[in-house]
Amino acid sequence: MTLFVARGLARLTALVLSTTLAVGGLAVAVFSVQGDSPTLSLPSLAGHMRLDDLLARVGMTLAGLEAAGSIAKVAAVAGAGTVVLGLLLLFGVFGRTRERLVVLRSDDAGTIGARRRAVAQVAVAVGEQSRDVLRATATTAARRRRGGRLRVKVYLAESADGAAVTEATRVRVQALAAPFSLRLRIRAVPRRGGGVA
Repeated sequence: MTLFVARGLARLTALVLSTTLAVGGLAVAVFSVQGDSPTLSLPSLAGHMRLDDLLARVGMTLAGLEAAGSIAKVAAVAGAGTVVLGLLLLFGVFGRTRERLVVLRSDDAGTIGARRRAVAQVAVAVGEQSRDVLRATATTAARRRRGGRLRVKVYLAESADGAAVTEATRVRVQALAAPFSLRLRIRAVPRRGGGVA
């Protein structure tokens, strides 16, 4: 969760900074067109932005930060917060998320597993083998080491026997779930309202 928040914050910061840089670069380029002209020149741009006043204000602020007292404490807290924010942004940029696999076997030689989406797709294909099943959906959740859950929902034809189709689908999908140590849950949904567990 922290990684997703950090990535979102990093993307937002990158968007804001790149937009600011692009607008600033465009302004400098436009004001550099006529060189010494008083209207479109770099001295004119500095005057519009009041850089002299900004320099004086920054100097006064830095002098206040150097002095002891409450302002220095606020500056220290703000600096620490900035460092934490920078570390969070770096974590968002360079952090990697490893996709959790559904593990078939794990030993000293390595781990054999499958992606959750691939296992769900196979479960859907197996669940749709019956003629009484119109379509099927599946979701897979994996644990850290081994095992997890496999939920399969089958949508039945109008004339289908819900209990029989559910049991037949359970037997077929269990052959997929058992080697991965997945807890299987089958839910059959008739075409017209209601549900059969």
